[in-house]
Amino acid sequence: MALKPLRTAARRDAPAPRAKASVAAQRPSRVKLFWRRQRALLRPALLGLTGLVALALLGVGVLATDPAARLRGVAQAISHTGPGFTVTDIQVEGHEYTPRPIFEAALGVRTGAPTRGIGRATARARLEASAWIAAAQVERRLPGTIIVRITERRAFAVWQRDGRFSIIDRDGAIMQSDNLGAFGPLPLVVGAGANEAAAGIIDLLRGQPVIAGRVEAVVRVSERRWNLKLANGPDVLLPEGHEAAAIARLAELHGRERLLDRPLAAIDMRLPDRLVLRPQGTPAATPTTPVRSTRG
Repeated sequence: MALKPLRTAARRDAPAPRAKASVAAQRPSRVKLFWRRQRALLRPALLGLTGLVALALLGVGVLATDPAARLRGVAQAISHTGPGFTVTDIQVEGHEYTPRPIFEAALGVRTGAPTRGIGRATARARLEASAWIAAAQVERRLPGTIIVRITERRAFAVWQRDGRFSIIDRDGAIMQSDNLGAFGPLPLVVGAGANEAAAGIIDLLRGQPVIAGRVEAVVRVSERRWNLKLANGPDVLLPEGHEAAAIARLAELHGRERLLDRPLAAIDMRLPDRLVLRPQGTPAATPTTPVRSTRG
């Protein structure tokens, strides 16, 4: 009879194994644990990818506001960075008289300077603004060579005005006012406005070498007409607007009558139908004997 309570106690303790089963059921499965670990590993990568996307969108927005400027900046950053992008050589083609410092000043750089300091359009404009250069091209050849191709203005004459001498080109632009002998013998034109009108009269004289060989200077008078100052000979007063005919007639008279070898102070050709000859020693104001022209 004493054994019955023991059996009852045994029945009360029987549910204990069910509690263990309940704890096991609440534990996550291996599959769930695997995915939890994968999410933990992928979370930093996802955050980084999100940041990259945001930066890309921001960049697109910036480019949309000013695409040309931003792309230029990128191109400049790429082309002007890195070792070796310095000026190692400046080559000039077509150069004969133009001083070397003019090229360095126009380019804005010297050997050893970064190539980013060179703007080709600006350099070309500076070169062509020089009185020495008619046309220019600037080329950059990576990594560090700068090539300058120029067409120089040609020295055409020496211009004298108010006691000052300058080398001028065919258009009358002043090229240089010192070291004039470096250009060799050039025609001399004198007076105000002579530089701009020189090409026409010099071309006419070159067409009459007999006369041109005797001319010491061509003098502009009142910015309207020319006098020819002959070496060891008379001054020749040319008519305004009819220089070509007068020079041709002068060559004809000299060839036939040796007119330029006579002891004359001046030959006045301003009248259309006659020459006026002034002998040496005769004041300019004294009337002289007119000689009828042999034209037609």
